[in-house]
Amino acid sequence: MPGNKLSDLLNSQKNRELADVLGRAESIGALTATLSAALTAELSGCIVAASVKSEGILIVVARSPACAARLRFEERILLEAARKAGESVNALKVRVSHPA
Repeated sequence: MPGNKLSDLLNSQKNRELADVLGRAESIGALTATLSAALTAELSGCIVAASVKSEGILIVVARSPACAARLRFEERILLEAARKAGESVNALKVRVSHPA
């Protein structure tokens, strides 16, 4: 990439890889918001991020171990919300976020 201009590298219309990353980030953000909205106000803040693996597994990243335990009890609600958002999911895995 020695001959590329920085402005070209940061332009998602000229840089397909950047466009793909931005699209994926938007998708993760939208799914995370959808799942959070499907939960009670108390639990909605527990979700850090969410995505779907190619095998149809909904991955939810929880803010803490306590949140993760509570979110696992909401599997039916989370899977239904993901399906309503157009995702083809059949299982849920909840992970705990590592502190920054």
